[in-house]
Amino acid sequence: MEERSLQSEISSYIGKLLRDNFGKGPASVYVTIQKPYVTIYLKDFLAPMEKLLVGQNNKDKVEETRDLLMQELIPDIKATFRATAGLELNSLYYDWSLTNRSGMIIGVIQSDEELDPSVKDYQHKAALHEEIKKVSKQAEKIPEEVSSFKINDRTIVVERNGILVAIEKEMIRSGFGEQLRMAKRRLEKRLLHQLSLEKVLQLKVEDIFVDWDFDSDLSHIILIVKPES
Repeated sequence: MEERSLQSEISSYIGKLLRDNFGKGPASVYVTIQKPYVTIYLKDFLAPMEKLLVGQNNKDKVEETRDLLMQELIPDIKATFRATAGLELNSLYYDWSLTNRSGMIIGVIQSDEELDPSVKDYQHKAALHEEIKKVSKQAEKIPEEVSSFKINDRTIVVERNGILVAIEKEMIRSGFGEQLRMAKRRLEKRLLHQLSLEKVLQLKVEDIFVDWDFDSDLSHIILIVKPES
């Protein structure tokens, strides 16, 4: 299938899936396929009841409910990608920016293809990695490895390996993974917003998303930036 048609089909599918399960779908769904990633950026995604809870400062309840629903939807999403797009998703991550009424779903595609050099090498990459290490050190520890890719003119994906500390691993083993995820989201996003990322990248940062694969001790940070004019 031609890439533009594929992106359009995925966009329609995700919009309908979220509308059917959340009661309201996003106004816009932006899909990018740049192996080994597929990113799905959601705009204007907040149901009326969620809006009420956010207004009452109950964001955690909204995120907890969304996380539960997404866990149920992940197998369907993976199966649909496999059947309609021929893409095998090894893993799927997601995060929300309730204040901006936006969201991000990112899939890691099983692929042996080499990344385009322009995706791996972009301006200010080394400086960005140093800032990410600062946040990681404050929140847990310096990652064993940091890599990043600018998969389009608006989206930077940062991957961190080896960031969990002993107490976090024990919480996960004890069944407190969801509570840990919620706490880490709040902490890391607050620290990321405090950084001078815009000065480092020389681009306006419009959205920040974070998620983890605790079993693999792996994390993804997704930055949505305003393209250079």
